[in-house]
Amino acid sequence: MRIISRRKTIVFFLILGISLVAAAIALNIGWIILNWREGVLLFFGVVFFSAIIAGLILNTVFLVREIRRNEQHDSFINAVTHELKTPIASIRLYLETLQRREVDTPQRQQFYGHMIEDTDRLLGTVEQVLKAGEARFKHAQRHQVIIDFAAMARECVELARTRHHVEPGALRWQGPGVEGEEIQVEGDPDELRTAISNILDNAVKYSGGHVDVSVEVEAPPGERRVILRVRDRGIGIPAHELKRIFKRFYRVRSRPVSEVKGTGLGLFIVRSIARAHGGRVFAESGGDVPGTTVILELPRVAP
Repeated sequence: MRIISRRKTIVFFLILGISLVAAAIALNIGWIILNWREGVLLFFGVVFFSAIIAGLILNTVFLVREIRRNEQHDSFINAVTHELKTPIASIRLYLETLQRREVDTPQRQQFYGHMIEDTDRLLGTVEQVLKAGEARFKHAQRHQVIIDFAAMARECVELARTRHHVEPGALRWQGPGVEGEEIQVEGDPDELRTAISNILDNAVKYSGGHVDVSVEVEAPPGERRVILRVRDRGIGIPAHELKRIFKRFYRVRSRPVSEVKGTGLGLFIVRSIARAHGGRVFAESGGDVPGTTVILELPRVAP
């Protein structure tokens, strides 16, 4: 109901702004026709009404942007609340079960495993929120070292397989063309590991029931850049949403995508980390191949 109310508010302000601009233009034209002989007054009148029109347009744009931003903030709060409340409720349920009745050893170990998974989920949500806060400070100090990017990406793939319980064939790794070749970048290892992991997590989450993700790292000959491609065969993203998905709190509104749980911070963090390291990230979707491809590019350090 709140989203519908805000959309009505956006429509109201748009109509109001357009009406005011149209009225100002009509008034300006009428004033010019009536006073076309008064050159000085005509000049100042045009300037005055132009300023009014510009102010009305800017005011309407600002109001609409603020309403949308507040809507995104509310969606983020709801998502984070769910991501925090669900694992806490699950852990509490397992603890109450262990407290109230005797549980045999195999089932107890199963409960412990579920609680550890819920704890990891809880910790992951907290870390994302903290990373998003850090990403806003562009001049934060970073621990810059030379990193074997291909080896790091492969480690992240193995970790994602374990975390999401997927088979090796469902999350495939393809390294550089030359066996044993080091593809080096300079940067903060923790931040780059976070960026790669966020891309992989998104690919697995938005693959739906059938996970089919390929990960590739390459360094084009003669170019000073490293490319990470993560391609899934999942839901896909509408073309007009491809740039927006990297904004803070933004989540795609089409139904199959919006039903996937998340905070809307993962790709924002990836973009912030990429820019901080002199690189970029973008997405491709649609066409003959289903799914989405997220591409991370970073400057390469010569061996």
